[in-house]
Amino acid sequence: MILLSSDADLGARLQAACPAQWRLRQASDVAVLGDFADILQYRFLLLDLEDPAFDPLDAIDTLRRELMLNIAIICLGGDAALRDAARLARADRFFGREEAVGVMQLFCAQYDW
Repeated sequence: MILLSSDADLGARLQAACPAQWRLRQASDVAVLGDFADILQYRFLLLDLEDPAFDPLDAIDTLRRELMLNIAIICLGGDAALRDAARLARADRFFGREEAVGVMQLFCAQYDW
């Protein structure tokens, strides 16, 4: 899975709770993740909507429109207006940042095929 966030603490908490057979890749720029084929290898992406290091709506646009990827985009945090904008940009699910570990574990279990 991918964590698109520059928050080192969030990344550390998720890495510590990550199931053994899973790998978490953290980045704050979609461009460093590679091309279509590289990103497609991941089952889902956790997107930090509150990260000031990048524009989360631009990240969604890059993934959906430019790269034409259908990877699940699970958003963490954000107020109602930002979540609505992310929903219109075609993000998939929305959770509070405090739910990050539980959400990550839930999706790991659902995508463990």
